[in-house]
Amino acid sequence: MGLSKTEKFSEHQNELATMSKALGHPARIAILEYLLKANTCICGDIVGELGLAQATVSQHLKELKNLGIIKGNIEGTSTCYCIDSEKWESISDSFSQFFDQRAACDPGGCC
Repeated sequence: MGLSKTEKFSEHQNELATMSKALGHPARIAILEYLLKANTCICGDIVGELGLAQATVSQHLKELKNLGIIKGNIEGTSTCYCIDSEKWESISDSFSQFFDQRAACDPGGCC
């Protein structure tokens, strides 16, 4: 997060920001949707599905893998990717907790 003085924020706030940044590109969302729809490991089809350059897709896959939301297994000369179900649930829970805070606000008490 660079010069944003992350030490001033809670661990939870920093984690949400990191997850948001990793999910903050439409190509990454498209990759995740494709992997979720396939519900299996995908080898090499992602580039054709997205219509982006191999290097671009590889960079997006790297960001998602760094977040831990996808796993990559090397099979021969290709890497096969799939959703890490445990991390997916963890991220889902974190965002649910964050967004559920709004439910506690009084809708009539705001401007």
